[in-house]
Amino acid sequence: MTDLLALAFSSFVIIMPAFIANSVPVLARGRHPMDLGKKMGDGRRVLGDGKTFEGFLAGLFMGTLAGALFGYPIHSFLLALGALTGDILGAFIKRRIGIERGHPAPILDQLDFVAGALLFLYPVYPVSLDQVVFIVAVTPPIHLLTNYIAYRLGLKKYPW
Repeated sequence: MTDLLALAFSSFVIIMPAFIANSVPVLARGRHPMDLGKKMGDGRRVLGDGKTFEGFLAGLFMGTLAGALFGYPIHSFLLALGALTGDILGAFIKRRIGIERGHPAPILDQLDFVAGALLFLYPVYPVSLDQVVFIVAVTPPIHLLTNYIAYRLGLKKYPW
């Protein structure tokens, strides 16, 4: 049991900057979309109004700050940047396959930011396989719960 608690604690400390970076943009209420309103050849927006410069910068700052408080600013910067990049890539994929902003894409919505965060972190800190498995297992329910709470608080239009 002690080993599981240690795994859980170490995994949450590692991934927390990514969780924070991924959730803060909703609070930023940005007005300047990163895709500048541009459309691709398929007629769909590149990313949509949900990915803004303000949200990206707020998420990057707060995610980095969260990790810096634990004493690892470089790691937290990479985690935050990776999480935001992964989320942007997820939005890009959703637009290309015709999923509108705010509509669900199970698994992609919950794990795009985690994949990005862990990939960006890997060159400087390779996370153990046990930690990756733990993070991937706990992220979807945490993500769904926090999105539902944000929806109930009126911060999000949809509960997913």
